[in-house]
Amino acid sequence: MNAVRLPVAEAAKQTSSQSALSECVSRTVRRYLADIGDTECSEGLHALVLREVEVPLLREVLAFHEGNQSRAASALGINRATLRKKLALHGLL
Repeated sequence: MNAVRLPVAEAAKQTSSQSALSECVSRTVRRYLADIGDTECSEGLHALVLREVEVPLLREVLAFHEGNQSRAASALGINRATLRKKLALHGLL
């Protein structure tokens, strides 16, 4: 397996960013659950979160990479064809 080895400082920075993102998601989910109380989400919480997160994720990563779909796909860990399919599905092409 060809694992990518990051310098220690870069690995620490990435871990910190992942922790910040995870904490942000946790706070948002807790707030959402408090807001809806015992009301069930008709489509399921997992599907709702994926639907709500995917569009801004795709939009922001693509903007960060200045519209370069190959670099955006690489950053997302998906191939370019999959990215294009998702962009088309969400009307982002």
